[in-house]
Amino acid sequence: MSSDTVISSTLAPALAHSRYLQRLFTRHPALGDETAEHLYQPFTRAEMSLRLLNAIGDDEATFKRRLRRLRQAVMARLIARELEGLADLDEAVRTISDLAEIAVQQALAFASHNETRPGQPIGDDSGEIQELIVVGMGKLGGCELNVSSDIDLIFVYPEDGSTDGQSRLTNHEYFTRIGKKLIQLIDDPTEDGFVFRVDMRLRPFGDSGPLVCSFAALENYLITQGREWERYAWIKGRAMTGDGEALMQLIRPFVYRKYLDYGAYQSMRELHSQIRREVQRRDRIDNIKLGPGGIREIEFIGQVFQLIRGGRVKALTQRATRAVLHELGQQGLLPADAVAELQSAYTFLRNVEHRLMYIDDAQTQTLPTNDDDKTRIATSMGYAHWAAFSTALAQHRDRVTVQFEQIFGLPQEQQGGADAGAWQQARDGDAAPDTLATKGFRDATEMARKLAAFASSSRYQQMPDRCRQRVDSILPALIGVAAGYPNPDDTLSRLLGLLEAIGRRESYLALLAEHPQTLNRLAELYSASPWVSEYLTRHPILLDELLDARLLYQAPDWTKLGKILRREIAELGDDTEAKMDCLRHFQHTQVFRVVAQDLAGLISLETVSDHLSALADLLLAVTIEEVWHELPKRHTQTPHFAAIGYGKLGGKELGYGSDLDLVFLYDDPHPDAPEQYARLAKKIVTWLTTPTSAGLLYDIDLRLRPNGASGLLVSSVEAFAEYQRKSAWVWEHQALTRARFVCGETAIGDAFETVKNDILRTPRDVAALRKEVLQMRDRMLDTHPAKIDDVKHCRGGIVDIEFIVQFLILAYAHSVKELTGNLGNIALLGCAAREGLIAADLAAHAQTTYRELRRMQHASRLNGTKPSAATLATIAESIAAVQTLWAQLFDAPEFDAPEA
Repeated sequence: MSSDTVISSTLAPALAHSRYLQRLFTRHPALGDETAEHLYQPFTRAEMSLRLLNAIGDDEATFKRRLRRLRQAVMARLIARELEGLADLDEAVRTISDLAEIAVQQALAFASHNETRPGQPIGDDSGEIQELIVVGMGKLGGCELNVSSDIDLIFVYPEDGSTDGQSRLTNHEYFTRIGKKLIQLIDDPTEDGFVFRVDMRLRPFGDSGPLVCSFAALENYLITQGREWERYAWIKGRAMTGDGEALMQLIRPFVYRKYLDYGAYQSMRELHSQIRREVQRRDRIDNIKLGPGGIREIEFIGQVFQLIRGGRVKALTQRATRAVLHELGQQGLLPADAVAELQSAYTFLRNVEHRLMYIDDAQTQTLPTNDDDKTRIATSMGYAHWAAFSTALAQHRDRVTVQFEQIFGLPQEQQGGADAGAWQQARDGDAAPDTLATKGFRDATEMARKLAAFASSSRYQQMPDRCRQRVDSILPALIGVAAGYPNPDDTLSRLLGLLEAIGRRESYLALLAEHPQTLNRLAELYSASPWVSEYLTRHPILLDELLDARLLYQAPDWTKLGKILRREIAELGDDTEAKMDCLRHFQHTQVFRVVAQDLAGLISLETVSDHLSALADLLLAVTIEEVWHELPKRHTQTPHFAAIGYGKLGGKELGYGSDLDLVFLYDDPHPDAPEQYARLAKKIVTWLTTPTSAGLLYDIDLRLRPNGASGLLVSSVEAFAEYQRKSAWVWEHQALTRARFVCGETAIGDAFETVKNDILRTPRDVAALRKEVLQMRDRMLDTHPAKIDDVKHCRGGIVDIEFIVQFLILAYAHSVKELTGNLGNIALLGCAAREGLIAADLAAHAQTTYRELRRMQHASRLNGTKPSAATLATIAESIAAVQTLWAQLFDAPEFDAPEA
């Protein structure tokens, strides 16, 4: 069989599709033989480098020829492999990106090697040799280059200075000369064509700017001249030569803000509108890149999230579009079905784009108009005819359009405007009680006064213009939604407090303006709870949580969330302050989600406590891990250390704002262990309790450790056991009934459980125990009198029930081992009843009382009010039963009348 026959049979699909390949093989028959021979092998980076081995020593004509012949070989094999179904989009973009990067690196090396007279460029500041940093932008930067694409480059060098050779040049002159030569080596057409067309228009000042710039010049430009579209462009910027990390340190603050940058929506929308107008002006509706539902819109979706969140979420600073879309799904920022549709459309459109380019090796994204090329495209995409292909293409583009419009659609105030009403009157200095009264406000005069005070306040008057415009567009809508709640006056007053807090922070105002659907959720929360409104006003970064109700009301997966938190922490490197802030942002976010679900009635009080306790467990675990790794001279990779939770944390009954009762234990024979773990414990407390710009994590109480406030911060397991057996007071054993291993080394947790059970199951003199518990309760009453509306300390209230359970455990756990289980007070009361330790009816009443009083305590926290007499009266019978149970267990007289 002749070589022509082999080629025609092996490469038939590629030759049928690509006129470029037909011309190439006609001119270079040997390349056809080579392509057929190696068809089943991807063109690797190593193979490309091998073909250019020692090219730096060639003359210029030979060097250019080798680069162009390499490009022909790569394109021939890639076209053949992809159209034969042997390569996918991943291979295509990786291969072409590798080719471009190698070509740039080789061209730079050649140009530098042959530019000898000026000598080496030396930096004025460092005195070191400078190297040109060639930055790949666009799809080259993202390693997702098109097969027949231009390459967008920017040339940067670190320091100004001059060369040290015979013909001295400034570094700027030298690198300009090198840059021009690099472009010529790659871009100049010869009889073998070109390697890549080079586009330098993304550099500072575009075509009118200098070809190269120093770090100082680039930084000054970005600070003083940098525009929003350049932030978007630099997302994909990637250094292919030189000190790329130093360059990225300069670029990152320009691209990625430290805060959530919702102003990016408007900027991206304006950029997209410009592109749309250009598409329509030039009749490019059939352009699958720039037209509706095209590749650019998918890229915009990913990049707007990157601009908004990349400063906070390092995982979103990836450059490749598909990687970013995947991460948006992982972060829950886009629904899984939306991500799947966008990924599918992106792959489809990029495959079509390549097949358009393969026909004539032309940079085009416009669908063909002649029947032959339509057939080529349809067939190569696996469709029998153009109509079937067109239908599939339209479906993908329609799905992209839907997703794009959901994200970039105009906010309400730009779609028709809101009724300015009372706010406009307040700004004009006119009282507006009648307008507010018609909307349903109870004290319309007072609310009109508050609006007028806000409008005339220095805080509002001194807002930047853009912020004030945002407030003016938001407030009428907020007045309207507040009016729809049962307490419109309180709701609006709290919302005005939020606007005062965020009035100079355009990003938060932009969030509310760009996402009007958040206003109802915001008003609902501010109406429901003063605690929540204060929490959100104190941490306005949580406004972001209002965007996605699906995520806001989703049950937390603590295992998954732990992985996300640890990854975010790891990405912060050695930045301790950033790690502490990260922990606080994470905690605030999770607490806000729990309280939103709580107020929506989606979860019970027990579930709230479970979630808040699981959150504390996770944050303690991560804190221990991070603090240990920061300790110098640590003697072991993993600390033999554990945190034990007492009180509400130990009983998994944490509420909003609860502090953490902790004891730290270690089990390590190393001579440095006591000192090391003491330092660890001290630093853990610092991490948890130090206020940062992100707020506070937890208040910590360590007084339950052996010897209390005068004792060591951390104890060995052995010393803890010894103290509990020989020195602990009865009240400390009472506290032990609600203690549990929280996090750290599980072997220590097991050892603690053994000690705990041994102590709690020790037989005791019941009469003496009864006396001790009563004395402890009396001491507590001295500092916390039993007031009738104090659900915690009133007689028959929460503390009495907890003391009853603790007494039962200490008195009878030696014979009823189930009592030492970490089951919670309600389950332990049931256990005591089943064992005949207390009457079943009294136990049932105590369970009801405990559950209802905790619910009232929880509601009081959220509402900022104490339970009413009418509310308490609903469980008066159960409270009386608890008092009876107390009297029976402790042989106590009738309770004195409680204080009012």
